[in-house]
Amino acid sequence: MSEQYEYVPHRLLRRRVRDIASGAEGELMAVINENVSDTAIEHWMELAYIRGASGREFTTAAANVEPAG
Repeated sequence: MSEQYEYVPHRLLRRRVRDIASGAEGELMAVINENVSDTAIEHWMELAYIRGASGREFTTAAANVEPAG
């Protein structure tokens, strides 16, 4: 099995963003290409880590991130 994650550059890092799936907003802290599989077959996905106003981070697909209005 290969590395479990790798950081991906993103134009909105450290900026205020919105998750289009949930409507939640916060600061984009990182985008990570992660192996999200719990089986021997790898499944890689780019996940965005967003820190909300409460300080807690949540994840969403990187494709769901847009600049906050």
